[in-house]
Amino acid sequence: MSEKIIILDFGSQYTQLIARRVRELNVYCEIHPYNNLPAFDDDVKGVIFSGSPYSVRQEDAPQIDYADIQNRFPLLAVCYGAQYLAQQQGGEVLPSEIREYGRANLQFVDQESVLLKGVPVQSQVWMSHGDTIKEIPSNFKIIASTDKVSVAAYEVEGTRTYGIQFHPEVTHSTDGQVLLKNFVVDICGCSQDWTPDTFVETTVAELKAQLGDDHVIMALSGGVDSTVAAVLLHQAIGKNLHCIFVDHGLLRKNEYEQVLDSYKNMGLNIRGINAKELFFGRLTGVSEPEQKRKIIGASFIDVFDQASKDIQHELPEGVEAKWLGQGTIYPDVIESISVKGPSATIKSHHNVGGLPDFMKLKVVEPLKALFKDEVRRVGKTLEVDANILGRHPFPGPGLAIRVLGDITEEKVRILQEADDIYIRNLKEAGWYDKVWQAGTIFLPVQSVGVMGDERTYEHVVALRAVGSLDGMTADWIHLPYDLLAKISNEIINHVKGINRVVYDISSKPPATIEWE
Repeated sequence: MSEKIIILDFGSQYTQLIARRVRELNVYCEIHPYNNLPAFDDDVKGVIFSGSPYSVRQEDAPQIDYADIQNRFPLLAVCYGAQYLAQQQGGEVLPSEIREYGRANLQFVDQESVLLKGVPVQSQVWMSHGDTIKEIPSNFKIIASTDKVSVAAYEVEGTRTYGIQFHPEVTHSTDGQVLLKNFVVDICGCSQDWTPDTFVETTVAELKAQLGDDHVIMALSGGVDSTVAAVLLHQAIGKNLHCIFVDHGLLRKNEYEQVLDSYKNMGLNIRGINAKELFFGRLTGVSEPEQKRKIIGASFIDVFDQASKDIQHELPEGVEAKWLGQGTIYPDVIESISVKGPSATIKSHHNVGGLPDFMKLKVVEPLKALFKDEVRRVGKTLEVDANILGRHPFPGPGLAIRVLGDITEEKVRILQEADDIYIRNLKEAGWYDKVWQAGTIFLPVQSVGVMGDERTYEHVVALRAVGSLDGMTADWIHLPYDLLAKISNEIINHVKGINRVVYDISSKPPATIEWE
């Protein structure tokens, strides 16, 4: 990477959002915990301190020795960061008389400040803090105020250090991106040349240097991340990449054939493995969600291990595959090194698990620096099939965790048919691309219905559709009633075994996107 911004994370829920906004300016940035500092090499152009759930007045509040950072780099301190700098240099931070949370408007803006160039008076900002800066040190200068907060922003005279008590990264701060651009481009001097094209060029060159003539084995899922990672690896090492696509019988209707066909058209060296019998056999009678996941994970490893051995046997004598390709993306990396440490396990993650020790393969992860939306942009640059790039996230255990209760081939077939009608209608009505993730859930209940003049006692399915940026939080989508009516009618009329359709209107949190 030619240049970067370092974001030091003090535990704010908005830290990833700061990174996304900086990258939208075509500037590379990395998040690091405040208590595990990176090497500040010559590539670093500036530093941002994030907010925090802590108060600077707490005894156990995050502390950092920032003198060297402040001397060497431009520094933007957000919320907690701004209060921390003010307190450390002799200012006074006290509890706010009322908790300042939500929209506010800047009543005063210093038009001479480089940080606030182009930010007008009355600009809306988003506040989220329980403390406020009451007194600033003598060498601090106020550059913005609201009617309730006199120190909404400051600069430290004689330095390139700035502090703001609001969050420029959220969309509620209407000129937040202007402020971030002023900091990143004008103050830090970043050249805004980190684009999908340059990422591809740099990454392929790095992969060639890293892998040389080595062979890489990679499992593909049909999803965005693994596909884009595979295409990057293919550009670097060509036929030395060996891809495996496993059909565990829990994919969507016709998905195995469609995805395999797409991969072959992309020139990838891929083999499809039909392992339905193995997976259904091992899942017989199992209802508990975590047990399902573990069985599917272990079975996948068994199938993958055998396929890897088959590939090894086909390679010339003395040649072996030394690498495992993975589609890990940046949020997975961040969450594994977060300030707060590993969060409580709500459910084992679909995409993170790794391989057992007996598979002695080194890991190569071409996308580990990218967010999901960036992966899609890189995929577009690589001319990956638009159907794969636009595909909704789909859990690794597939429909196993959308069939609540025990799994049978008949339940999966019913769910595949219902889900196919749902997704097709979303696409035809122009809603599919407006939704982050949609799916149908097979419920472990039956309900009474009437078809013709006969009483029925059949299955219930729930439709789920959510909007999200990254899957960490999600809101249910307000699909039009007439569309829901059409989908419900078509499912009940065409899928034998279903007589009732319901729509899930829960958000995450408190619910999760998937039901299991």
